[in-house]
Amino acid sequence: MSKKMPKAARRAQLLETARRIVRESGTDALSLGTLAERAGVSKPITYTHFETRSGLMIALYKQINDQQVQATLDVLEQTPSSLEHTAGHLAQAYMDCHEAVGPEFHAIAAALKGDAKMEAYQALMIDEYVDLYAKVLIPLSPLPDADVRRRSVAVIGAADALSGAMAKGRLSKQEAVAELASLMIVWLTAPAIDTVSVFGEG
Repeated sequence: MSKKMPKAARRAQLLETARRIVRESGTDALSLGTLAERAGVSKPITYTHFETRSGLMIALYKQINDQQVQATLDVLEQTPSSLEHTAGHLAQAYMDCHEAVGPEFHAIAAALKGDAKMEAYQALMIDEYVDLYAKVLIPLSPLPDADVRRRSVAVIGAADALSGAMAKGRLSKQEAVAELASLMIVWLTAPAIDTVSVFGEG
């Protein structure tokens, strides 16, 4: 068995081991028992840290997301204050992070689809990203603040879809970055469509 470690260090070790299991064998191979065996600890230790399999996967998903948020913040500290540059840097940072973490981020989300706790965390995660993007983009867009915030929701949705396609090999990283950056620039400069004139009343 593994030697005794401080709680925070043990949790970090368990999450890194869990991440390797998912990367090597997929989410179906990840269980608290398998994690305990691979990490060289007793099963009660994994239960103490994560309680359930879904708790373990949510913790792993959260760790990956926290790394992405920090990487984005680090990039933004060096970004020139123009919409074009900022959109490019945000898009590059998003895809860099997804490339670095590998396909397990999307695999975990797919495995936990329908899990109430996972859905609650994802809702908070999206709100966090929207807050971050809106804070950065509002000063750079000619649109009203409320419009930029609404469109930031769409930007995050597009970023997730593009990164998922990139992870599956359906488009290159460069294509994903270019598409996301161009979407941000267009969405944050174009006025809203008058839906009445386009679709008619009623």
